[in-house]
Amino acid sequence: MKALRVAALCLIAGLALPAAPPAVQAQSEEQEENLVPQPMREKQFPINVSYTVISLNGRAFPGENPAMTLDTNFRLRGFGGCNNYSAIAYPQLEQGIAVGPFALTDRECARDVMSAERGFLEALRAAREWDTQGNRLTLDGPRGELVLERAM
Repeated sequence: MKALRVAALCLIAGLALPAAPPAVQAQSEEQEENLVPQPMREKQFPINVSYTVISLNGRAFPGENPAMTLDTNFRLRGFGGCNNYSAIAYPQLEQGIAVGPFALTDRECARDVMSAERGFLEALRAAREWDTQGNRLTLDGPRGELVLERAM
């Protein structure tokens, strides 16, 4: 009979006490969450940030370097090396980008500057992918790779 009372008291005491204090339970739940790999966050295209072109396919530009900025209305604007330009550009999932046709000013410059501007605009229009690393933005597509650096 005494053994039955002791067993009943142990059972009642076990039900009345929590398995672990709440602080210990919270710590163990946090540790379990840390073991689960977190999904990678997709990069966001830099909006309202000005960039200056460093190179196209590893070659520097003659004269003044082209520049670009994409605003919150997806209007891409900048300087091509001789003329100012604007276009619609849409950042897409998985670091894709689609650039529409350009509107350009009609200024004439030296032949080498015009040629470099044409190469820049063709590469920009054909860009399909982008990536950022630090203060650099890379646009890549079938017409070449543009490397840009954040303007100060």
